[in-house]
Amino acid sequence: MNLPLFDDADPEPVLPPGLCIIENWLGAAECSDLLREIDEQPWMHDLKRRVQHYGWKYDYTLRDLRADQYLGPIPGFLAPVVNRLAEVPAFGERAEQIIVNEYLPGQGIAAHIDRDTFGDVVASVSLGSEWPMEFSSRSGETIEVSMPVGALLLMTGPSRHEWTHHIRPRKSDTRAGRRVARERRVSLTFRTLGPQFSDLVGAQTSSDG
Repeated sequence: MNLPLFDDADPEPVLPPGLCIIENWLGAAECSDLLREIDEQPWMHDLKRRVQHYGWKYDYTLRDLRADQYLGPIPGFLAPVVNRLAEVPAFGERAEQIIVNEYLPGQGIAAHIDRDTFGDVVASVSLGSEWPMEFSSRSGETIEVSMPVGALLLMTGPSRHEWTHHIRPRKSDTRAGRRVARERRVSLTFRTLGPQFSDLVGAQTSSDG
């Protein structure tokens, strides 16, 4: 049973400054179709969790992008989502780099801030099941944020550049006062490249065309 992360009677949760969540951005059928398409693609095993990279491969060792790590145009099965995201005013352009992460119960991701390698807005969509993500400020404030399936999460401003975010590696969460076992979650993170990569992106775009 898919219980909400927050009770209906609870007040709206406080979000980190600059964070926006658009619920039901993708419908249930769209989520299922997209997850099926993702599972038909090859997975990489660079990390403890499985990942897929599109557009540009992110180098986890250098924590940066390299010119020789361009993977080619974003594939067609992701085009509808990329096009829709470009129409969201807060994002406003086509994503140039996408990472797909698979999280199984007990897995998580360490606290981090996306590098300035990437643009000012980072977008994410969750598929499969709903997990919480924790945001932490420099002053030590921590806010747990629900990531519903099909919702669009947009990190801008302080939530993008000043607050870290992470997922605790546990096998269950508290929802509506009950412990609920986690199920598989797959996330898509959409990013543009920072201005320092504009010449590189332009050259690759020209070669694609």
